Amino acid sequence: MIVERNILDILRIGIFYDGYYFYKVSNYYKYEHEKKSRISISGLHEFIRSEVASQTRLDMRQCQIIDAHYFKGRSSAKELGEKVQSERIFEDILMRENIVTHYLPLRYTENNVAQEKGIDVWLALEAYELAIYKHFNILVLVAGDGDYVPLVRKLHTLGTQVMLICWDFSYHNERGDMVETRTSRHLLEEVFYPVQMHQKVEQNSNEFIKNLFVQDRTFEKPPIVFNFRPESEVNEEEEFTSVIFSINPNGFGFIKDEERDNIFFHYSMVTNRDFSDLSSGTKVKYTLEEDEERSKRSDAPRFRAVKVTVID
Repeated sequence: MIVERNILDILRIGIFYDGYYFYKVSNYYKYEHEKKSRISISGLHEFIRSEVASQTRLDMRQCQIIDAHYFKGRSSAKELGEKVQSERIFEDILMRENIVTHYLPLRYTENNVAQEKGIDVWLALEAYELAIYKHFNILVLVAGDGDYVPLVRKLHTLGTQVMLICWDFSYHNERGDMVETRTSRHLLEEVFYPVQMHQKVEQNSNEFIKNLFVQDRTFEKPPIVFNFRPESEVNEEEEFTSVIFSINPNGFGFIKDEERDNIFFHYSMVTNRDFSDLSSGTKVKYTLEEDEERSKRSDAPRFRAVKVTVID
């Protein structure tokens, strides 16, 4: 029996995730985009294989993911509290897809703001070393930061071509401020195969894009106008303590407040938990902030909760 050589040749793919970047993208599609669903890891991997096959004009069966790695900063178990369960669920998903996880502890500023330190360097070192030892034909980078440009150049000297999986998106947060995520133009120019996923999603032109999102229930968009009871004075530095009254999976909720009725809060205001971990009855502390734009429109003060922190 004669077997054609090109059927035997396997194109070796390695995937490297900037975990925090992927987390932001997934949150965007879950809470801000009309999809209202997180990105499916398995669906993304199948899309990557199909895209590599298309770009290289090979059969998809020849394009095989032989290694995948996920890098992210992480809080300690004590700091995570109830969030440990959701972290474990996501880790189970990564394990099912044979993704190796790499974590470094988050560091905190004097203002108690969590920061990642060293993750991009660790990703670059691991990607370069594994490209040498595992002979990737194509290394897929799920990222958007220009700091990865030196890595891409180094990989090209090895003969490893780089595919970039990236998203550009913007939205108005609950304060009305524009939040933008943009891929480094320099990075886009350096990689061999730039794949701008926001364009692919909007085209929605094939089965792999349709399977890119976790099948989930669709919820209505958050209300644009927040119906708070007007208050004459609020000290924005004063901290309040109460419990969550209700949670909407679409990315917002209300805190029980007897003096001001139920207070609205947005998922982006939660400081020490993932929004998906919250539930009715969870004890929180928070401060209030006036929404100046909406106050002007309603001709009366309007407020919302900010710096919402779960109390263990």
